[in-house]
Amino acid sequence: MLFQIGEQIRQARKARRLTQAEVAKALGMSRTTIGQIENGTIQEIGVRKLIRVLEYLGLELRIRTAGRPPTLEELREDEVS
Repeated sequence: MLFQIGEQIRQARKARRLTQAEVAKALGMSRTTIGQIENGTIQEIGVRKLIRVLEYLGLELRIRTAGRPPTLEELREDEVS
């Protein structure tokens, strides 16, 4: 799951033509931390820190029941991104 979140973060960052260093500086984090988040290799990350990154890039975290098939809305959103 962290890999999938990281991949979405990377795509959003690149779509906005931002470097990892620019995102890190704006959020008061290290470039290494941003890279680890994007790669899904970060050992520990607080929810607040993750939400700050998501919000900065115009993303949000959603929670749904595990194993549930995606809704029509979720499928449409995937087509757009």
